[in-house]
Amino acid sequence: MTITICGSTRFKDKILEVAEGLTLDGHIVMMPTVFRHDDENLTPEMRIRLENQHREMINKSDAIFVVNVDKYIGEATYSMLDWATRMKKEVYFLEEINPPAEETPENKED
Repeated sequence: MTITICGSTRFKDKILEVAEGLTLDGHIVMMPTVFRHDDENLTPEMRIRLENQHREMINKSDAIFVVNVDKYIGEATYSMLDWATRMKKEVYFLEEINPPAEETPENKED
């Protein structure tokens, strides 16, 4: 399976660990290679180019793997998750996420 890794660049070490594990398990792994999320030297054009490259990786993948350390999913990662979902890709998470509870008459706030 071809898998694109998504996650906050602040989790670089965990992203690399996940990439290694998936590769050793026989998957083809794609991921961003620029880990400078707060770098002032990245121009707006560079940021857009990096985002478009990440979307293209997702387009070429069967699935994405979200590295959500402590269940954290930032704005950029959420954007890639949304893209993958719209592109009908399988989605895997490092840490299980809990869907919002359905509102029922018993737990509805007044």
